[in-house]
Amino acid sequence: MRFAAIADVHGNHLALEAVLADIRALGVTDIVNLGDMLSGPLDARRTIEMLMPLDAVHVLGNHDRYLLDRPPEKMGSWDRPAHDALNAAQLDWLRAQPMTLVFRDQVFLCHATPGNDEIYWLDIVHPDGAVALSPLDRIEQFAHGVTQPLILCAHTHLARAVGLRDGRLIVNPGSVGCPGFRDKHPYPHVVEAGTPHARYAILELAGDAWQVTFRHVAYDHEAMAALARRNNQPELANALATGWIK
Repeated sequence: MRFAAIADVHGNHLALEAVLADIRALGVTDIVNLGDMLSGPLDARRTIEMLMPLDAVHVLGNHDRYLLDRPPEKMGSWDRPAHDALNAAQLDWLRAQPMTLVFRDQVFLCHATPGNDEIYWLDIVHPDGAVALSPLDRIEQFAHGVTQPLILCAHTHLARAVGLRDGRLIVNPGSVGCPGFRDKHPYPHVVEAGTPHARYAILELAGDAWQVTFRHVAYDHEAMAALARRNNQPELANALATGWIK
């Protein structure tokens, strides 16, 4: 069993295109998508036109939910442009995707945590804004009740793999399309990947053990940085250009 995990595309169709090409070049045919597909000041329409015909399994992220559960005038600065770019059929396709899913009986898929699409799982934000690996006890608390040996999450945009004491493995594949962002919750902080690459992961079952390979894929990130600048998002432009917010 071998498949690719993608997440947090955030409307970056060029990064998605490069990742899908890399997946095909590796001979991998199965893909799971962990959500936050469209929101951002980039190109939601072209991104969803690539995702809808893709033979993949999808779950919704918090930003996907924001496109569906509130009126446009209540949407944030990343969600309103994406919503305005989508037609009714595309929103209906998004609405049909689940919040969580079990893939081939062995893999639990969610965006952030099994019960909440906005909580960081493998990472924690300290009051001073430092982002660090979450304590193992906290990670295991969120995994309570999940019986699958492999658990996939996303949301933080940071690639991580954490082994639980009972042998289960939790993996965040990193972000395909957004290598840095600023947030206010639970404390003001920034997340920065450090390079502008598109990130995803390959998961493979070898005997009884899951193995993870993190992939960093080059693409025309300068073109997407220029688009973010045209759309008045200078911090995202910096992240797309360099992997750093500043």
